[in-house]
Amino acid sequence: MLITGETTAPGTALLLAAAPAGKGRLIAASSVLSTLAACPPSALTRTAAGTIVELSDPTDQQTVLTRIRAAATAPGPLTLLLAGQLHLDTRQHGIHLALARTTPSTLRYTGLPWAWLANELKPRRPGTTTVLVDLVATPDTWQKITAHGLTLGHGTSLYGRITPAPARHRVADPAYLKGVAGIWRSGLTPPLAELHTRAAAQAGDDTALLLAADATPTPVPPRPAAADPTDPLPAILAAAHAGRHTEAASLAARWEGWAAHTYGPGSAEAVHWLEVRADLAHIAGDAAGSCELWMAAADARLGRHQAPDAPPVQGAVDRAHHQWQQIPDPRRARELGPHLVTLRRRVPGRRPGATDAVQRRLELLHTLPDPATTPRP
Repeated sequence: MLITGETTAPGTALLLAAAPAGKGRLIAASSVLSTLAACPPSALTRTAAGTIVELSDPTDQQTVLTRIRAAATAPGPLTLLLAGQLHLDTRQHGIHLALARTTPSTLRYTGLPWAWLANELKPRRPGTTTVLVDLVATPDTWQKITAHGLTLGHGTSLYGRITPAPARHRVADPAYLKGVAGIWRSGLTPPLAELHTRAAAQAGDDTALLLAADATPTPVPPRPAAADPTDPLPAILAAAHAGRHTEAASLAARWEGWAAHTYGPGSAEAVHWLEVRADLAHIAGDAAGSCELWMAAADARLGRHQAPDAPPVQGAVDRAHHQWQQIPDPRRARELGPHLVTLRRRVPGRRPGATDAVQRRLELLHTLPDPATTPRP
């Protein structure tokens, strides 16, 4: 659809809503398209003239890639509105957007890799690309995103929310993008940061991970809400010990993001929340995630020029070592082992032989078969 207006610099809006058919569907992604279609076209493109492309439950990753590439190479501003669900490739650990025919076993061939989307947007001029997302993440994908975040690279403004997969037999509603559409349909076109804040508030859901990264400049995110604004940690730990692990991890990740933007990525405040997340992963029984986060905390402390024999540094590496020993999956332990060996060489700790112990166990792990490849009796 082509719209016309006063400006001679038309924009492009690509509306992509996708989710597997049948039992694998976690979000009613395509339900938002009719709501968005009722918006003034100029709100979608954020220009007076432009082209709108709509993809509803596409089945072929190459077709989707071609449409994204065409939109990305078009002159003028680009707005991508994306509703769907994210899955993790268990072999290469890449995040994929599931399409209509995606199943766990065909994800690599039927889903759209997030890296493909990032690569197509990367050549665009900074500040001309806006991506608004309403996404649901499977449990393993959620763990990766809360540990490492989800970005599209420098120059792309990314706003939206990611929620953990709903309870079994339930399908999530893309309430965030419906909130965006409702604001636009009312005739308002507020700045992106304000649009995001209002849509997120309308969508609710305290477990959601909110994304708010502007290309230029990057705004300081709002201070996350908590039961006690002076010390949110007790409420977060209470949620974790009550078994609400996703809620606790999401809140801690949001506080870490706020601290990183406010005080700096390597600040003491940001490292504190990184270590809180490592503890939460331990409470949730995720030894691999806890190990990875404790190693990240150790790297951050060393990066702040703390001494290898400083108690906080030694404590972080000791905890990473302990969690690594608890990882039940030999493949995952092998992946994390080299990083731990590197840390142990810098931070041998108070107990002699810790570095040698890691190396010996890593050698043993290379002799063990992966659970997925072990033949059943």
